[in-house]
Amino acid sequence: MQLNITGHHVELTPALKAYVTEKMQRINRHFDSVISMNVILSVEKLQHGAEATLHTAGKSLFANASELDMYAAIDDLVDKLDKQVRRFKDKRSDHTVSRDDKQASLG
Repeated sequence: MQLNITGHHVELTPALKAYVTEKMQRINRHFDSVISMNVILSVEKLQHGAEATLHTAGKSLFANASELDMYAAIDDLVDKLDKQVRRFKDKRSDHTVSRDDKQASLG
């Protein structure tokens, strides 16, 4: 998985990069078909924002979050992405019919 982290009006410290990388590993643990992830961290006046685009095989997922603290914004972003990934994974697995189910319906 390729992870790109950029910052708008915020300096990307090694601690901030490590925190984002650590949190995004949670997404990769739940869904291993992630091709790349683009994360943008920004600061607008007092609001700290985080947005991410996740590219998978067949679909791109997007989420954004805004909080008063950058770390809280990243946590909120990861929660939203994780929810989307789980929903996408469940939807994808619900549509696949196993071989035993096919044989049972035919026989």
